[in-house]
Amino acid sequence: MADDKSVAGDKSVADGKGVADGLSELAAAHGVATRYSDWRGHEVRVSRATVVAVLGALGVDASSPGAVRRELARHRERRDSRLPTIIVRRPRDGRRAADRVLDVLRRHVPASSELEVGVDVGALEVLAPPRDFVPPSEQRFQPLDGFDELPLGWHRLRVRWDGREAFTRLLVAPAALRPPPRTWGFTAQLYSVLSRGSWGLGDLRDLADLADWSGRELGAGFVLVNPMHATEPVPPVGPSPYAPMSRRFASPIYLRVEDMPEYAALPPEERERFADLAAGLRLRAREGTLDRDAVWTVKKAAFEAMYRLRGDRPDPAFDDFRKRERGAIERFATWCAISEEQGTADWRRWPPHLRNAGGRAVVEDAAYHARARFYEWLLWRLDEQLTAAQRAAKDAGMPIGVVHDLAVGVPHGSADAWMFGGALASGVSVGAPPDEFNQRGQDWGLRPWRPGDPATEDYRLLRATAAAALRYGGGIRLDHAMQVSRLWWIPEGASAAEGTYVRHDRDALLACMTWEAERHGGMIVGEDLGTVEPGLRDALADRGVLGTSLLWFELGADGRPKPAERWRELSLATVGTHDMPPITGFVHGDHIALRDRLGLLTRARADEEADHRRRIADWLDVLYAEGLLTPAPEEVRRALEDGSDAYDEQIVTALHDYLTRTPARLIGVSLADAVGERRTQNQPGTTDEYPNWRIPLAGADGVPVLLDDLRDGAALRLFSRASP
Repeated sequence: MADDKSVAGDKSVADGKGVADGLSELAAAHGVATRYSDWRGHEVRVSRATVVAVLGALGVDASSPGAVRRELARHRERRDSRLPTIIVRRPRDGRRAADRVLDVLRRHVPASSELEVGVDVGALEVLAPPRDFVPPSEQRFQPLDGFDELPLGWHRLRVRWDGREAFTRLLVAPAALRPPPRTWGFTAQLYSVLSRGSWGLGDLRDLADLADWSGRELGAGFVLVNPMHATEPVPPVGPSPYAPMSRRFASPIYLRVEDMPEYAALPPEERERFADLAAGLRLRAREGTLDRDAVWTVKKAAFEAMYRLRGDRPDPAFDDFRKRERGAIERFATWCAISEEQGTADWRRWPPHLRNAGGRAVVEDAAYHARARFYEWLLWRLDEQLTAAQRAAKDAGMPIGVVHDLAVGVPHGSADAWMFGGALASGVSVGAPPDEFNQRGQDWGLRPWRPGDPATEDYRLLRATAAAALRYGGGIRLDHAMQVSRLWWIPEGASAAEGTYVRHDRDALLACMTWEAERHGGMIVGEDLGTVEPGLRDALADRGVLGTSLLWFELGADGRPKPAERWRELSLATVGTHDMPPITGFVHGDHIALRDRLGLLTRARADEEADHRRRIADWLDVLYAEGLLTPAPEEVRRALEDGSDAYDEQIVTALHDYLTRTPARLIGVSLADAVGERRTQNQPGTTDEYPNWRIPLAGADGVPVLLDDLRDGAALRLFSRASP
């Protein structure tokens, strides 16, 4: 895979008119790449305009040579006069804890100074603790010297030198997470999995039922679902689960209404009315694309009716939930209340006095906070149903259970951007550079957080997000795992190809993530696909974080399929991903025809199709040689070229059988492949040009398949030897 070159030794940035002295040094100091290698291995020099814009988004003025000199001086002064925000240690570092900590601290104090360092053991708060978490019985201050067996977790360091005293954080992270048992599980876009009980979108009862059925009847060890992050509280409700309003909270749209305790207390005529509305939502979903606006409108009406009936009576369990979530739940619920009043969730369109989450107009308005209780109540009920889904998975015998997906970021107008605006960069979006499958690059419209900013250096936002997801499952999947190391930033107004990489502190981020997984007893899967820098996959594996092995991309140096025995063990192995068509659609080249129709190809369609035929032919040869596909490859190729589906099911089964011959710890079977679906859920590079994230789970004939049909065996086409 392609990688970016080191920026430290690059002393110039091309701008078409010459070079800018010192700009590359300033960029390197802030982790901004001035050159990188693209997906073909060709070096690309980043334009001066891009570097200046990205530095500006980091709060660094590089608009002139004088500004660059001033910013370099300011950076050196801060570096030499301020302690690091956190210091990370892993037990396998091979050095005494005291020595490692002192080495780091001495880089920030005068060489002649004598250091006195002590540690408050377990003195820092725990974010979103597990239900069985027991805080330390006491906080113990001890001299650091000679104290080598610090427990895992967060501690506070007190540092004294030259009459000064300062504090910083010490994180003792696990050496490596324990690898999960070798098992398999379904991967599913939950909203698309309809049932006879859901209201037009798959919900948390459907998740519990999917886990229960696949665990008990098929021996599955996990079920991996799309991000269930919070969506807009007022229409329009965005369809993409990867562009959430908040990564910290889940969306009430996934609640099963009838499972909420208050529903049974509604008058019979009210329940009958909602039952009729729910039936209409189910019919609409089966006849066309999924309509989140309609679902949310009906569900919210039901929630309102239940909340009015419930009233404001005291509830100790509700109070305990609010206390556990601290102020975060209040801020998010207040955003929901204001969004409702303003008729839009995009806070950038609100009156100026409401755009500051900490402003007086927000903090002191009792009406907003009264209405926020409604949304806090919904989050409480979500807490219960998310917990119930994982309990159902574990009761069904799953060793892992539900694996939750974490999106890489949030849109500019989101709740998180409103609540934590100072910690997020403005004027840029996150995306991906051009690659083989998205040759114009991708702009996801997501707002990145600012690495190196004092408000974010303890990674509190990321830690809280991971902790919240790990409470409700056996693991998390990091969408675009490169987020722990670097992200592609695109200046506002530039194309997706005109961005550059911004580096993060990989060691610190991985330490934070693995500690959260360790204390919750969970695992982490990183989606390390696409353009991955050297060393990232090794860093993930070294910490027990699984990578992602995608069959279509597992190729050797000769460009041919990699032998099964050479695949990674620490990985989740799948055939495809939600950004590609299901297997049947892929082997028939549906994605090429779609991208051509949408104008997303950057070379002739004939060339794309020729390369695709070679790739499929290589895999057919391998499957035949392995004894997994009985028809001769030539016969299958002719059928595919003729548009015949005669061998589709055999190909799908053979490819999954091939996965079982790899050493991969986890094998993911797409529920879409299991039922014969041919359409893709998402076409990168599009918005309304394709119904992204709005396609109900269906068979090869396009007729929606219900979860009930899977449970009674009427729709599951794939399952000959899918489990390892």
